[in-house]
Amino acid sequence: MTKTAEGSSKSIVYAALVGNALVAVTKIGAAVWTGSSAMMSEAVHSVVDTTNEVLLLYGYHRASRPPDESHPLGYGRELYFWSFIVALLIFALGAGASLYQGILHVTAPEPIEDPVVSFVVLGLSFVFEGISWFFAWRRFRSESSRLGWYEAFVRSKDPPAFMVLLEDSAALVGIVIATAATAAAVFLAQPVWDGVGSILIGMLLAITSIGFARESKSLLVGEPAHSDLSRSILDIARHSPGVLRANGLLTVQLSPAEVVAALSVEFADDKRADDIERCVIAIETEIRRQHPSVAALFIKPQTNARFHAVRARRWGTGT
Repeated sequence: MTKTAEGSSKSIVYAALVGNALVAVTKIGAAVWTGSSAMMSEAVHSVVDTTNEVLLLYGYHRASRPPDESHPLGYGRELYFWSFIVALLIFALGAGASLYQGILHVTAPEPIEDPVVSFVVLGLSFVFEGISWFFAWRRFRSESSRLGWYEAFVRSKDPPAFMVLLEDSAALVGIVIATAATAAAVFLAQPVWDGVGSILIGMLLAITSIGFARESKSLLVGEPAHSDLSRSILDIARHSPGVLRANGLLTVQLSPAEVVAALSVEFADDKRADDIERCVIAIETEIRRQHPSVAALFIKPQTNARFHAVRARRWGTGT
């Protein structure tokens, strides 16, 4: 991921922040006016989404700090940390509050006052969320146009990109649920459906948060870079003068725009120490020219047999 792409992701988050803040204020007013449980759940959902965008932007700010002595590889993973916190907030606040509201209104149903206000607000919210969803979807697909939805979600190294898209998707589904629940409560004269809608919205948010937490945790623990990058680095090494064999590569994603790479290379037997040093410099220069995202590169001279022996001892396989 380039710095330009990262800036695009931040723009999407800013747009979602403004949209969610406006929608949240509108929904809170409508929920207080109508007394609708489903509308209150939607208001809580929008408030949580707004808070999430603030935390993601804070994560971008923290992750952009340069390396120092205490963090020699930089602070890129702070973005993954705050993405994980966002997932927890969706579960604890969004899902928890919606389920609580729903259970209260199922056990003690209350009629919705002035449902027209609810329908108008939900309709406008759907339009606003739909606009935000469209821009987030276009940004997400531009980065993963060759992949299916699920594969693109799993392989993405940029949590805000898929978080905003899935948040907006969940918001659109939640609005549909709230609208259906409100309509059932009003036209069937059964206010219990208002509480049922709130419970369904809570379940939707819980499922969404679990997906966020799973992917954010994986990135926080340490995922490898995309396989295309690994293949390219190995190819550069193989075709470099003086290299007998590129044994293998270990990569770790530090942030959406930064990767750490450790390369094992076997050099020709007739190369002296100063020759190997020049070969290493040439490999580093070419890799950094083609892949600026490689923030740190370590090249280890090593025979192929030794490389596979170490690999087998560490991972239990020699492949």
